[in-house]
Amino acid sequence: MRCGICPRRCGAERTERSGQGLCGMPTTPVVARAALHPWEEPVLCGSGGAGTVFFSGCNLGCVYCQNHAISAENFGKAISIKRLREIFLELIDRGAKTIELVTATHFVPFILPALEEPLPVPVVYNCGGYESVETLRLLEGRVQVYLPDLKYADRELAAKLSRAADYFSVATAAIEEMFRQTGPCVIENGILKRGVLIRHLVLPGQMENTRRCLDWIAGRFRPGDVLVSLMSQYTPQPGAEGTLRRHVTAAEYRAAVQYMENCGITDGYVQERTSAREEYIPRFDLTGV
Repeated sequence: MRCGICPRRCGAERTERSGQGLCGMPTTPVVARAALHPWEEPVLCGSGGAGTVFFSGCNLGCVYCQNHAISAENFGKAISIKRLREIFLELIDRGAKTIELVTATHFVPFILPALEEPLPVPVVYNCGGYESVETLRLLEGRVQVYLPDLKYADRELAAKLSRAADYFSVATAAIEEMFRQTGPCVIENGILKRGVLIRHLVLPGQMENTRRCLDWIAGRFRPGDVLVSLMSQYTPQPGAEGTLRRHVTAAEYRAAVQYMENCGITDGYVQERTSAREEYIPRFDLTGV
Protein backbone atom coordinates (compact mmCIF):
# COMPACT_ATOMS: atom_id res chain seq x y z
CA MET A 1 0.00 0.00 0.00
CA ARG A 2 0.96 3.65 -0.49
CA CYS A 3 0.56 5.13 2.96
CA GLY A 4 -1.57 8.15 3.82
CA ILE A 5 -2.49 7.19 7.37
CA CYS A 6 -0.81 10.07 9.23
CA PRO A 7 -0.78 13.79 8.41
CA ARG A 8 2.49 13.46 6.50
CA ARG A 9 0.68 11.47 3.79
CA CYS A 10 4.12 10.42 2.57
CA GLY A 11 2.90 7.79 0.13
CA ALA A 12 5.58 5.36 1.31
CA GLU A 13 5.26 1.78 0.15
CA ARG A 14 4.33 -0.48 3.06
CA THR A 15 3.84 -4.22 2.94
CA GLU A 16 3.24 -6.90 5.57
CA ARG A 17 6.99 -7.31 6.00
CA SER A 18 8.61 -3.98 5.23
CA GLY A 19 8.00 -0.27 5.42
CA GLN A 20 9.47 3.05 4.39
CA GLY A 21 8.61 6.63 5.23
CA LEU A 22 9.40 8.27 8.55
CA CYS A 23 7.82 5.52 10.65
CA GLY A 24 9.69 2.77 8.78
CA MET A 25 7.01 0.24 9.70
CA PRO A 26 5.29 -2.58 7.79
CA THR A 27 1.51 -3.00 7.86
CA THR A 28 1.82 -5.88 10.33
CA PRO A 29 1.73 -4.47 13.89
CA VAL A 30 5.14 -4.38 15.57
CA VAL A 31 5.14 -4.35 19.38
CA ALA A 32 8.07 -3.79 21.76
CA ARG A 33 6.41 -4.24 25.16
CA ALA A 34 3.06 -5.14 26.70
CA ALA A 35 2.82 -4.78 30.46
CA LEU A 36 1.07 -3.11 33.37
CA HIS A 37 2.39 0.44 33.72
CA PRO A 38 1.90 2.00 37.18
CA TRP A 39 3.18 5.50 36.36
CA GLU A 40 0.44 6.80 34.11
CA GLU A 41 -2.14 9.28 35.37
CA PRO A 42 -4.24 7.78 38.21
CA VAL A 43 -7.46 7.75 36.15
CA LEU A 44 -5.76 5.41 33.69
CA CYS A 45 -4.04 3.14 36.21
CA GLY A 46 -6.35 2.58 39.11
CA SER A 47 -4.83 0.11 41.57
CA GLY A 48 -3.56 -2.34 38.97
CA GLY A 49 -1.89 -0.15 36.38
CA ALA A 50 -2.61 0.69 32.77
CA GLY A 51 -2.30 -2.19 30.33
CA THR A 52 0.18 -0.54 27.98
CA VAL A 53 1.03 -1.91 24.55
CA PHE A 54 4.00 -0.08 23.04
CA PHE A 55 4.02 -0.11 19.24
CA SER A 56 7.28 0.43 17.35
CA GLY A 57 7.88 3.31 14.96
CA CYS A 58 6.58 6.87 15.11
CA ASN A 59 5.40 9.58 12.72
CA LEU A 60 7.10 12.46 14.56
CA GLY A 61 10.77 11.74 15.27
CA CYS A 62 11.17 14.10 18.25
CA VAL A 63 14.85 14.72 18.96
CA TYR A 64 14.28 14.34 22.72
CA CYS A 65 12.23 11.12 22.60
CA GLN A 66 12.74 8.90 25.66
CA ASN A 67 11.56 5.87 23.70
CA HIS A 68 14.19 6.23 20.98
CA ALA A 69 14.89 2.48 20.81
CA ILE A 70 11.39 1.81 19.49
CA SER A 71 10.42 5.15 17.93
CA ALA A 72 13.55 5.62 15.79
CA GLU A 73 15.47 2.33 15.90
CA ASN A 74 12.29 0.32 15.31
CA PHE A 75 13.01 -2.39 17.87
CA GLY A 76 10.06 -4.74 18.27
CA LYS A 77 8.38 -7.92 17.12
CA ALA A 78 5.78 -8.30 14.38
CA ILE A 79 2.65 -10.00 15.70
CA SER A 80 -0.69 -11.17 14.33
CA ILE A 81 -4.00 -9.49 15.04
CA LYS A 82 -5.02 -12.63 16.91
CA ARG A 83 -1.96 -12.31 19.17
CA LEU A 84 -2.66 -8.61 19.71
CA ARG A 85 -6.15 -9.40 20.94
CA GLU A 86 -4.74 -12.10 23.22
CA ILE A 87 -2.34 -9.53 24.69
CA PHE A 88 -5.23 -7.21 25.53
CA LEU A 89 -7.06 -10.01 27.36
CA GLU A 90 -3.91 -11.16 29.18
CA LEU A 91 -3.32 -7.64 30.52
CA ILE A 92 -6.93 -7.41 31.68
CA ASP A 93 -6.59 -10.77 33.44
CA ARG A 94 -3.55 -9.33 35.26
CA GLY A 95 -5.59 -6.41 36.55
CA ALA A 96 -5.31 -3.72 33.88
CA LYS A 97 -7.98 -1.06 34.35
CA THR A 98 -7.45 0.24 30.81
CA ILE A 99 -5.82 -1.00 27.60
CA GLU A 100 -3.49 1.74 26.39
CA LEU A 101 -2.28 1.73 22.78
CA VAL A 102 0.98 3.70 22.72
CA THR A 103 2.02 5.27 19.36
CA ALA A 104 -0.29 3.08 17.30
CA THR A 105 -0.98 5.79 14.69
CA HIS A 106 0.69 4.12 11.72
CA PHE A 107 -1.04 0.80 12.46
CA VAL A 108 -4.59 2.06 13.00
CA PRO A 109 -6.28 0.49 9.94
CA PHE A 110 -4.57 -2.82 10.61
CA ILE A 111 -5.39 -3.18 14.31
CA LEU A 112 -9.09 -2.37 13.99
CA PRO A 113 -10.09 -6.07 13.92
CA ALA A 114 -8.47 -6.52 17.36
CA LEU A 115 -10.81 -3.81 18.68
CA GLU A 116 -13.96 -4.93 16.88
CA GLU A 117 -15.35 -6.82 19.87
CA PRO A 118 -15.62 -4.43 22.85
CA LEU A 119 -13.26 -4.97 25.76
CA PRO A 120 -14.48 -4.88 29.37
CA VAL A 121 -12.19 -1.90 30.12
CA PRO A 122 -11.69 1.42 28.31
CA VAL A 123 -9.34 1.51 25.32
CA VAL A 124 -6.91 4.43 25.56
CA TYR A 125 -5.28 5.88 22.42
CA ASN A 126 -1.95 7.39 23.52
CA CYS A 127 -0.40 9.49 20.76
CA GLY A 128 1.83 12.45 20.00
CA GLY A 129 -1.11 14.52 18.82
CA TYR A 130 0.03 14.55 15.19
CA GLU A 131 -2.99 12.71 13.84
CA SER A 132 -5.15 12.70 10.74
CA VAL A 133 -8.80 13.41 11.45
CA GLU A 134 -9.76 10.85 8.80
CA THR A 135 -7.75 8.14 10.57
CA LEU A 136 -9.16 9.07 13.97
CA ARG A 137 -12.67 8.57 12.60
CA LEU A 138 -11.82 4.91 12.00
CA LEU A 139 -11.46 4.56 15.77
CA GLU A 140 -14.83 6.02 16.66
CA GLY A 141 -16.68 3.62 18.94
CA ARG A 142 -13.59 1.49 19.43
CA VAL A 143 -11.60 3.97 21.55
CA GLN A 144 -13.16 5.41 24.69
CA VAL A 145 -10.30 7.59 25.94
CA TYR A 146 -7.92 9.73 23.92
CA LEU A 147 -4.53 10.62 25.41
CA PRO A 148 -2.90 13.06 22.97
CA ASP A 149 0.09 15.30 23.47
CA LEU A 150 -0.16 18.98 22.67
CA LYS A 151 3.56 19.54 22.27
CA TYR A 152 3.89 22.81 20.42
CA ALA A 153 2.10 26.00 19.55
CA ASP A 154 5.34 27.38 18.06
CA ARG A 155 5.75 26.49 14.37
CA GLU A 156 9.53 26.91 14.27
CA LEU A 157 10.01 24.85 17.43
CA ALA A 158 7.84 22.06 16.03
CA ALA A 159 9.84 22.03 12.81
CA LYS A 160 13.18 21.99 14.63
CA LEU A 161 12.38 19.38 17.27
CA SER A 162 9.85 17.11 15.52
CA ARG A 163 10.11 17.85 11.80
CA ALA A 164 6.46 18.93 11.78
CA ALA A 165 6.05 22.66 11.18
CA ASP A 166 2.28 22.21 10.85
CA TYR A 167 2.05 20.43 14.23
CA PHE A 168 -0.19 22.94 16.03
CA SER A 169 -2.89 23.19 13.36
CA VAL A 170 -2.88 19.41 12.88
CA ALA A 171 -2.87 18.55 16.60
CA THR A 172 -5.61 21.01 17.57
CA ALA A 173 -7.86 19.71 14.78
CA ALA A 174 -7.15 16.15 15.96
CA ILE A 175 -7.97 16.99 19.58
CA GLU A 176 -11.23 18.60 18.54
CA GLU A 177 -12.14 15.41 16.65
CA MET A 178 -11.26 13.31 19.69
CA PHE A 179 -13.52 15.46 21.85
CA ARG A 180 -16.31 15.22 19.29
CA GLN A 181 -16.16 11.45 19.61
CA THR A 182 -15.99 11.18 23.39
CA GLY A 183 -17.65 14.29 24.75
CA PRO A 184 -16.77 15.57 28.27
CA CYS A 185 -14.83 13.34 30.63
CA VAL A 186 -16.68 10.63 32.52
CA ILE A 187 -14.93 9.17 35.58
CA GLU A 188 -16.36 6.16 37.41
CA ASN A 189 -14.77 4.54 40.45
CA GLY A 190 -11.63 6.58 39.84
CA ILE A 191 -11.17 5.42 36.22
CA LEU A 192 -11.62 7.59 33.14
CA LYS A 193 -14.31 5.72 31.21
CA ARG A 194 -14.65 8.22 28.39
CA GLY A 195 -13.02 11.49 27.42
CA VAL A 196 -9.84 13.31 26.41
CA LEU A 197 -6.77 13.76 28.59
CA ILE A 198 -4.29 16.19 27.01
CA ARG A 199 -0.63 15.96 27.94
CA HIS A 200 1.84 18.81 27.62
CA LEU A 201 5.53 18.28 28.30
CA VAL A 202 7.24 21.42 29.60
CA LEU A 203 10.51 21.86 27.69
CA PRO A 204 13.49 23.66 29.25
CA GLY A 205 13.72 27.25 28.11
CA GLN A 206 10.43 27.14 26.19
CA MET A 207 7.92 28.70 28.57
CA GLU A 208 6.26 30.81 25.87
CA ASN A 209 5.43 27.63 23.98
CA THR A 210 3.87 26.16 27.12
CA ARG A 211 1.82 29.29 27.74
CA ARG A 212 0.46 29.28 24.19
CA CYS A 213 -0.53 25.60 24.41
CA LEU A 214 -2.36 26.19 27.70
CA ASP A 215 -4.03 29.29 26.25
CA TRP A 216 -5.50 27.20 23.43
CA ILE A 217 -6.83 24.53 25.80
CA ALA A 218 -8.38 27.13 28.12
CA GLY A 219 -9.92 29.00 25.20
CA ARG A 220 -11.32 25.92 23.48
CA PHE A 221 -12.73 23.83 26.35
CA ARG A 222 -14.96 24.57 29.31
CA PRO A 223 -13.93 23.43 32.80
CA GLY A 224 -14.53 19.72 33.11
CA ASP A 225 -14.60 19.04 29.37
CA VAL A 226 -11.08 17.63 29.23
CA LEU A 227 -8.31 16.73 31.66
CA VAL A 228 -4.82 18.22 31.35
CA SER A 229 -1.57 16.61 32.45
CA LEU A 230 1.28 19.10 32.76
CA MET A 231 4.45 17.05 32.63
CA SER A 232 7.86 17.84 34.11
CA GLN A 233 9.59 14.62 33.06
CA TYR A 234 11.72 15.97 30.20
CA THR A 235 14.98 14.00 30.23
CA PRO A 236 18.03 15.15 28.20
CA GLN A 237 18.98 12.69 25.49
CA PRO A 238 22.43 12.04 23.93
CA GLY A 239 23.34 14.75 21.45
CA ALA A 240 20.93 17.31 22.92
CA GLU A 241 21.78 20.94 22.18
CA GLY A 242 21.12 24.28 23.86
CA THR A 243 18.63 24.28 26.72
CA LEU A 244 17.63 20.71 25.83
CA ARG A 245 20.86 19.55 27.47
CA ARG A 246 19.33 20.21 30.91
CA HIS A 247 16.22 19.28 32.87
CA VAL A 248 13.35 21.69 33.44
CA THR A 249 14.19 23.79 36.50
CA ALA A 250 11.97 23.93 39.57
CA ALA A 251 11.27 27.60 38.84
CA GLU A 252 10.22 26.86 35.26
CA TYR A 253 7.84 24.13 36.28
CA ARG A 254 6.34 26.21 39.11
CA ALA A 255 5.72 28.99 36.62
CA ALA A 256 4.02 26.56 34.23
CA VAL A 257 1.78 25.20 36.99
CA GLN A 258 0.86 28.71 38.10
CA TYR A 259 0.04 29.74 34.54
CA MET A 260 -2.17 26.69 34.08
CA GLU A 261 -4.06 27.60 37.25
CA ASN A 262 -4.35 31.22 36.13
CA CYS A 263 -5.90 29.97 32.89
CA GLY A 264 -8.60 28.31 34.94
CA ILE A 265 -7.41 24.78 34.14
CA THR A 266 -7.91 22.86 37.37
CA ASP A 267 -9.04 19.47 36.05
CA GLY A 268 -5.94 17.37 35.63
CA TYR A 269 -2.49 16.55 36.92
CA VAL A 270 0.93 17.93 37.70
CA GLN A 271 4.08 15.88 38.23
CA GLU A 272 6.79 15.58 40.81
CA ARG A 273 10.08 16.58 39.22
CA THR A 274 11.50 13.19 40.29
CA SER A 275 9.55 11.81 37.31
CA ALA A 276 12.41 13.00 35.10
CA ARG A 277 14.53 9.96 35.87
CA GLU A 278 15.57 7.15 33.59
CA GLU A 279 14.10 4.46 35.84
CA TYR A 280 10.63 5.70 34.86
CA ILE A 281 11.33 4.82 31.21
CA PRO A 282 9.96 1.34 30.40
CA ARG A 283 12.35 -1.41 29.33
CA PHE A 284 11.74 -2.38 25.74
CA ASP A 285 12.61 -6.08 25.86
CA LEU A 286 9.54 -7.74 24.30
CA THR A 287 7.96 -8.30 27.72
CA GLY A 288 4.44 -9.66 27.22
CA VAL A 289 4.76 -9.85 23.45
